[in-house]
Amino acid sequence: MVKKLFITATNTNIGKTYAACSILEHLGSQSIRIGAIKPIETGVSNIPQDAQKLLKICKKYNKNFQELTPFDICAYTFPLPAAPYSADSNKSIQIAKIKAKIEEIAKLCDYLVIEGAGGLFVPILKDYFMIDLIQELQTQTLLITPSHLGCINETLLSLKALESYNIPHNWCVNLYKDKEAFEKTTKPFYDDYFKEWYELDSYISSLL
Repeated sequence: MVKKLFITATNTNIGKTYAACSILEHLGSQSIRIGAIKPIETGVSNIPQDAQKLLKICKKYNKNFQELTPFDICAYTFPLPAAPYSADSNKSIQIAKIKAKIEEIAKLCDYLVIEGAGGLFVPILKDYFMIDLIQELQTQTLLITPSHLGCINETLLSLKALESYNIPHNWCVNLYKDKEAFEKTTKPFYDDYFKEWYELDSYISSLL
């Protein structure tokens, strides 16, 4: 049975693609037949850049991806860099197509990384958000959180949302911004509040 991991974040530009690529590289180097999909990518002027990065690693470790293009691992792409609902000016998105594309790509691998767009409450349809897709897919989810000032609030709100939707999840900090300040402004609370928590690198090292 294919193992699936949905990667989401507290917001856009937090490091979902970086995390997805790092996880794929780690698993692929352990001879695991990896695969990836970016169901929706916005801000695409020519080639979907996030999908291209994911596909490059998949091709390195899984021959089933050799002939695919970045568009093959996307269900939808849009030129406007915005939430899918706003970018989809023709209102063409169909959730069934997204799910079918995920299952299509899943047949090519043993471990599928699914990279979301934006944060949990980014709208896909008027009354359907990224968190609704995650819940319906019933996949293990990894929440990527930032390290800048204010990230405690963002992290706790996102974790509460995942819990309220009964979505199985882990979370980790992508320690890239305000890295030195993080030790004083955020880490003390995380150490006291959570039984355990991971930085991205240590989470990846713990996989398999």
